[in-house]
Amino acid sequence: MKVGLLYSRIRRDEKLLLSELRERGHEVEKIDVRKEQFSISDPPESFDGVDIAVDRCLATSRSRYVTQFLDAYGVPVVNSARTADVCADKVKNSLALERAGVPTPNTEVAFTTDSALEIIEEFGYPCVLKPVMGSWGRLMAKVDSRSAAEAILEHKATLGHYEHKVFYVQEFVEKPGRDIRVVAVDGEPVAAMTRSSDHWLTNAAKGGEVAAFELDDRARELVAAASDAVGGGLLGVDLMETGSDYTVHEVNHTVEFKALNDAVDVDVPAAAVDWLESKVEQSTTTEART
Repeated sequence: MKVGLLYSRIRRDEKLLLSELRERGHEVEKIDVRKEQFSISDPPESFDGVDIAVDRCLATSRSRYVTQFLDAYGVPVVNSARTADVCADKVKNSLALERAGVPTPNTEVAFTTDSALEIIEEFGYPCVLKPVMGSWGRLMAKVDSRSAAEAILEHKATLGHYEHKVFYVQEFVEKPGRDIRVVAVDGEPVAAMTRSSDHWLTNAAKGGEVAAFELDDRARELVAAASDAVGGGLLGVDLMETGSDYTVHEVNHTVEFKALNDAVDVDVPAAAVDWLESKVEQSTTTEART
């Protein structure tokens, strides 16, 4: 198959995918989206003959728009434009999970600092303020007091972008010093790891220590439900343990997997390419029948 790898920077994750694809003899077209021009009618020449495109764009804005263009062109892309749109926006993410009946932290949204402060006071301290767009735990704040809330809200209100004036407030979930990252393909877990830290943010990007994690039936059930809720694809599903159950706080659509690949015995990029091959095979079979 011919794979179009959409990127703006080749990280270790993309190198792992490229290596696996080439070792299997697949043709790969690396497409730097920063250099492309997208018409509303015809695809760029870079996509000629591409059987499937893989969105690995670093910037959320590029990811959301390029997948919409490819969808309009009829070029199969993973993850889909719908999945990218839902996962890129924490509000849409939370709404999708709640609508699907997936346990997720209590979340409320306001559009003024006064309304946001009312929510925070109702939640009690601590609670969490998150940007509606963003990754790697950036610009997230654990709010421990009213004075801290007032200062953070005032700071956000003075930032220029309209997204900072959407105040996404979430309950603080007491977790056992770790959360769980699961990489899954269309809801089927490939591998999972814990991310542990003394800090309340346990992201690997923030220095969290990683270790392999064995999923139980309940966790698998929630991963499948969360994946379906956002449209499926190659996803990172983040869970937190809450006593005898879990809560799903986020689903990521351009998931990084290098830390997971180092932590587990499973070959994660190989599993991802297995899945890509199956997607192309399904598409080819469907076309042949029609």
